[in-house]
Amino acid sequence: MDVAVSALRAELKSWIERARAGEEIVVTERGIPVARLTGVSTTDLVTELTRDGVLTSPHVERPVREVASTEAVRPTVAADHRTARSSGVAALVRRIRR
Repeated sequence: MDVAVSALRAELKSWIERARAGEEIVVTERGIPVARLTGVSTTDLVTELTRDGVLTSPHVERPVREVASTEAVRPTVAADHRTARSSGVAALVRRIRR
């Protein structure tokens, strides 16, 4: 549904209610679309992505890595940094960027 800026200003509450109900409102200025007003979903992003099949739940819970107290305060050296980058999410991101 298209609405002029002047009409939107005059009846903002009713247009917001329509967007909340699921209607997409295109705001126009002198007949030219300038903005889109849509409702915000109350579901969080992870739930939506799981529902849409983009993400899947893990079959087995991942173990928590325990960090020794000396390891937690030890500064990261270049070799450790390279090792950390070669696995996990960082490796996945690098593969996707190629």
